Amino acid sequence: MAEEALIIIDVQNDFCPGGALAVDGGDEIVPELNRRIQTSEHVILTQDWHPTGHSSFASTHPGKSPFETVDMPYGEQKLWPDHCIQGSRGADFHPALEWTRAELVVRKGFRPSIDSYSAFFENDHTTPTGLGGYLRERGIRHLTMAGLATDFCVAYSALDAVEQGFSVKVLLEACRGIDLAGSMAEMTGRMREAGVVLA
Repeated sequence: MAEEALIIIDVQNDFCPGGALAVDGGDEIVPELNRRIQTSEHVILTQDWHPTGHSSFASTHPGKSPFETVDMPYGEQKLWPDHCIQGSRGADFHPALEWTRAELVVRKGFRPSIDSYSAFFENDHTTPTGLGGYLRERGIRHLTMAGLATDFCVAYSALDAVEQGFSVKVLLEACRGIDLAGSMAEMTGRMREAGVVLA
């Protein structure tokens, strides 16, 4: 359907087994994603794309460790291991992902002082990536999302998409989560409450 798009979130080497911020089973979703790519008229990918020394890296905060939190001007920020650094192998899409049919690749997290989980906004929830405008100009209203990680970038993308007026389905079978301190249950609950279809 011309009004529908498949949005694949952050299926990159650093989020797959062996990567710097590996999600358990992150590579297991690739065959299903490839099947979906072949049957989708519109395909869009997001790519985490951090500069060296990004403010969300624990290594830039002396005395802090990955998965601790710090206060940033835009609110609380979870700290991560260095990952998806621009131009690195870790930032590349998983080698088995047949992504070249994508019409658009949205890079996020490239501003040094602010992180970006969502495909639509930076973590200040006001700085747009431009994806919303792109979709509206193309007449795309229905989004199917999948990728990594369910409870962070997928969930925040889905929530922002609903807020932007899109109908959203998340393919849980084609996602994998991190589940930090119950984040999977929290974020799947938030998605359901917002009207995201979890399939």
